[in-house]
Amino acid sequence: MDETATGGRDRSIGLLGRPPGARWPDPEAEADPNPFITFRSLLWSHHTSLAAGWTDNRFVDEVKRLDDAVGEVDGRSFRTTPLHCLDDLAAAIGQDGGLWAKDETGAVSGSHKARHLFGLALHLAVDGVPVDTPLAISSCGNAALGAAVVARAAGRPLVVHVPAWANPVVLDRLSDLGADVRTCKRRDGESGDPCISRFRELVSEGALAFGCQGTDNLLTLDGGRTLGFELAVAWSGSEPTPDRLFVQVGGGALASSTAQALDDAVALGGLKRRPPLIAVQAAGCAPLARAFNLVSEAADPMAALADPEGAAMWAWDNPSSAATAILDDVAYDWRSVVYDMLLGTVPGGPVVAPEEDVLEACRLVSTHSPISADATGTAGLAGLLAARRDGCIGASEVAAVLLTGVERS
Repeated sequence: MDETATGGRDRSIGLLGRPPGARWPDPEAEADPNPFITFRSLLWSHHTSLAAGWTDNRFVDEVKRLDDAVGEVDGRSFRTTPLHCLDDLAAAIGQDGGLWAKDETGAVSGSHKARHLFGLALHLAVDGVPVDTPLAISSCGNAALGAAVVARAAGRPLVVHVPAWANPVVLDRLSDLGADVRTCKRRDGESGDPCISRFRELVSEGALAFGCQGTDNLLTLDGGRTLGFELAVAWSGSEPTPDRLFVQVGGGALASSTAQALDDAVALGGLKRRPPLIAVQAAGCAPLARAFNLVSEAADPMAALADPEGAAMWAWDNPSSAATAILDDVAYDWRSVVYDMLLGTVPGGPVVAPEEDVLEACRLVSTHSPISADATGTAGLAGLLAARRDGCIGASEVAAVLLTGVERS
């Protein structure tokens, strides 16, 4: 696909781009509670369906059918999630300019992850993929739960590869949802994440990647962008566009899809300006920040990003943090995130949060807001705490974070 067809973006570095004919919806005339309907002209699944002879009404009906099934499985359907002004929390940390939080804890399966998987399920439906084709994912947390909910709703078999230390609460729920859960141990002489290795082996045998890593299936960013589109609608209306957006990074798909969605909104006139992306990692696992520094110091940063060997990214040794769901030893979607922060339209940068900030952020959200989020879900706030202490953001600036995962224990 050429650059024109992808909105002038380079897919080799993980930039999905906009489908031909994409337009920004009228927020009043075309608003729908389901973001996959409101923003459908921006979705590649919608574009593919029209190219295959579907009508717009047929696509909308498919979204509604699958969404109703998700509601039957999870008790929740896809709806625009709230953007809160957290005045008490802002006062507690001295963020006088204000602190806004996109709350994904009440979303399908309790996090943002199901957005990615619902988007993939729409592609499977549009492409007519047989329902008995196995789907596969490597995850032991929110991504696995989101995948299991959506796969169950779609009537498709799912294999979930998990580590030996996976949370029993999550494993029980995965079993309840009918997933084939496979515990993966590192083999003799094997390096890297054994769950990723077993997952990719299964994909090589014919299973379809049904996860949240754009490197395994770039179209997972399609549905993930709905979060960024929702932010753009809020910021183009009565809510202020923040000066910085702090997004926690594990594999990187959340940051990548959100930043790309905001770029799309600006390009199509849905948003006047977007905030810089500040990618947050825990000190116990920060491969993205390391890669950013290496690329920024390169004589040709774009060449360093496009390097097929990915010399700037390698596995982090002994990842450790209370924010367990961002302990990916490799930030899979690092290229697009580093590109956005270094060479994109609104440069940002990474911040590495000490473990004490990771723990404090979770406590602050629990104490000063009605939102029950886990340490991963509040890690963006940990980045804000670290950035404030380092003098990278002032107290008078408006900050925004994403609260991405509900507390399950």
